[in-house]
Amino acid sequence: MPSHPLAPLTISPPTSALNWCREVTRTHSHTFYRGSLLYPPGQREAVWAVYAACRVGDDIADSGRPVTQAQTDLDGWWAQVQAAHAGEVGQNEMGQALAWAFARYPVPLSAFAELYAGFCMDLAGQHYSTLADLELYCRRVAGVVGFMIAPIGGYRGGKDTLRAALALGKAMQLTNILRDVGEDLRLGRLYLPAELLDEYGVDVADLQAGRVTSQYRALLQHLTALAREWYAQGWRGIPQLEGRAKYGVAVAARLYAEILDEVAANNYDNLTQRAYVAGRRKLWLTLHELHEHHPRPDLCPLNWVAGSYARLRSARP
Repeated sequence: MPSHPLAPLTISPPTSALNWCREVTRTHSHTFYRGSLLYPPGQREAVWAVYAACRVGDDIADSGRPVTQAQTDLDGWWAQVQAAHAGEVGQNEMGQALAWAFARYPVPLSAFAELYAGFCMDLAGQHYSTLADLELYCRRVAGVVGFMIAPIGGYRGGKDTLRAALALGKAMQLTNILRDVGEDLRLGRLYLPAELLDEYGVDVADLQAGRVTSQYRALLQHLTALAREWYAQGWRGIPQLEGRAKYGVAVAARLYAEILDEVAANNYDNLTQRAYVAGRRKLWLTLHELHEHHPRPDLCPLNWVAGSYARLRSARP
């Protein structure tokens, strides 16, 4: 059975709060923001509200404050999310915008609960023993965002589509990790799992010194292949998204996946360089995805005549 957004409610959008959400989205993720603009009005504002709420929680987890203070602040964030879901309009922009989005669309609170658990993982430490640990982290801090966004645009395919959305979010998070290894190391973080470092013979001291070894390149190639596998799973769900939502998700996914190519183009040096997709390349990829996912017009005149005749016959009393 198709899953569609709730019918629009007669609730005035909190314009100031939604403008704040838009700026948060535009400032912190050009790629996500570019994709969000392809959603129709109403849906795009809800996407911004969800992203901004996620960003506020993420900023708390990454604030560098003492763990006890950060945990208190994170618990306060989670309380605000729960209050917004219960219909309580908060005193700040995040709470106001999120309450509006929850009232308008069936965004599940359970997805935010998993996100909260992911932020708590961040506070506990950014070092993971196994690949399974890393995958769980990717699920919680990014994969579940797919569960939040899919109901805004609507989707068909039920749980299969949601599983694809989950895979896409995990792929994007793993892409972020692979892009930012050097930057994270300078902040005392290392998301690459210890079991893979051991398996490939990668010395953390080499990474800290900015040395890109053959062993390290092999490890990155392994994780890049995993990210591409998750992207492939995610892309299978995009045609099941309703309306213009499929364009927004397709563009964001393609632009994120391109970062993997840029990491490879830098000879896997993500210790002293930060891979990025150039503006012209982003524009070309955006147009390409719009072309791929937009229904192609049937230009055959015989088919047009046959279709018109069928419509006229069906309209006769």
